[in-house]
Amino acid sequence: MDVLVRQGSYPGAFPLRTDPARWRAYLRDSIIEPAIGRDILMLEPVRKPALLRQFFLVALGHPAEVISLQKLSGELRAGGALETVAHYLNLLEHAFLIAALEKYSPRLVRRRSASPKIVVLNQALMAATQFEDAANPRWGAWVENACLAHAWNRGQHVFYWREEPWEVDAVLLGSWGQWAVEIKTGEFGARDLSGLLEFCRRHPKFRALVLCPRASVPNRIPGVELMAWEDFLLGKPLPG
Repeated sequence: MDVLVRQGSYPGAFPLRTDPARWRAYLRDSIIEPAIGRDILMLEPVRKPALLRQFFLVALGHPAEVISLQKLSGELRAGGALETVAHYLNLLEHAFLIAALEKYSPRLVRRRSASPKIVVLNQALMAATQFEDAANPRWGAWVENACLAHAWNRGQHVFYWREEPWEVDAVLLGSWGQWAVEIKTGEFGARDLSGLLEFCRRHPKFRALVLCPRASVPNRIPGVELMAWEDFLLGKPLPG
């Protein structure tokens, strides 16, 4: 499953995975360039295609990160109005490249006023421009991104939740049920799940789930379901 996290799941790129130069060239020429240079432009006219391309690359650098539109705009060399940045996020989501998750709230207005959480919808899009492995401190963000993208790509409604000092990595609604999800890549205990437990206390219709490495699944924690993130990415059913 490490390969899926590091290199994504495009079938055409898989046979080239052991040849990094050809693998990256395939992704750029067969996936990224057609999507950015043709497919999105067919959805609707884009006044500044070069700015869209630059914004796409900026967004790839923030997997599984809650980030304001102002900060995203500030990372563009030419800058960009907040309305333009929001519009580009919408275009990239319709092209199945990047999703902007809303903050979960029963009130729609609060969902739309919060900063989005960026999810790259295939790990290969990031790996084509940078390389990550388990020794890199961003490995946890890449695993989290892979899990969020998996849920989004399979038709679940995916949100995040944050109310200082608490936070939940994902809130899922859909055919899988209603889940509040934390994603861990190292050891943890009940004390590390305070945000998850607080969310479920406030919203008791949701079940608590922790996705963690198969090798480090701890003893059962009361009120929390545990599942290996490797099994989650393989599409195995969530705990019954």
